[in-house]
Amino acid sequence: MLPLVYINLQRDTERHRRMQSEFSRLGIHADRLEAVLWTALRHGEQTRLYSEELNQQQFHKTLSNGEKGCYASHLQAWQGLLDSPHEALVVLEDDVRLEPQFAAVITAIGSLPRNWDMIKLIGNLDAKRASGNQASAQPLCPEFQLVSYKRVPSLTAGYVISRSGAAKLLQGRIPFGRPIDVDLRYWWETGLCIRGVSPAAIALDETSEQSSIGAKAPDTLAMSWRKFRRKASYTLLNYWHRR
Repeated sequence: MLPLVYINLQRDTERHRRMQSEFSRLGIHADRLEAVLWTALRHGEQTRLYSEELNQQQFHKTLSNGEKGCYASHLQAWQGLLDSPHEALVVLEDDVRLEPQFAAVITAIGSLPRNWDMIKLIGNLDAKRASGNQASAQPLCPEFQLVSYKRVPSLTAGYVISRSGAAKLLQGRIPFGRPIDVDLRYWWETGLCIRGVSPAAIALDETSEQSSIGAKAPDTLAMSWRKFRRKASYTLLNYWHRR
């Protein structure tokens, strides 16, 4: 098994207990990685990690403190991998359930050649959409395939990251201006090689319906227009770089 961490805010004790129960159920060891509470960071650290200028260029609205803290938590996980002797790291958020074959999938990923930067453990939630989003597939372990995507799905609930992936992201994503789930979709900006597991090795728990990063404010008409333009631009750029 590759080393595994799960991101959890100190105040979310119930999520912590539920995740520990998940790992115990499958006999897996996991380390809790305390999530970053954005408002607890010093101003200098906030400005080092997050750029308002980039945000205005890259996204249709200002990020919430919860979104910033979420991104900073993943950055912390990536740095932790580079500070360790390990070649890859499993990163989970604290609102997931582990499928029965989770350990087998992680073990199989650990045996793969290191020609990838990130492998998502969950992709598109809709099965039909997930199938249509696969550009290629190869056997990973019984009942699971390693796939490449036509469009990288946005969920960051669980993934495996290699040292090369962590290095690319830490070099190219500090400071950041988008939410992490959106930023990872722009794989060409950092040269990130992203793959996925099909079917998913994890599922979203019902706790995911109540996000720990807080409710998002509704978009204004101007925000909706910028969001539409951003999505159209993404579609064109993604197609261009996949050619």
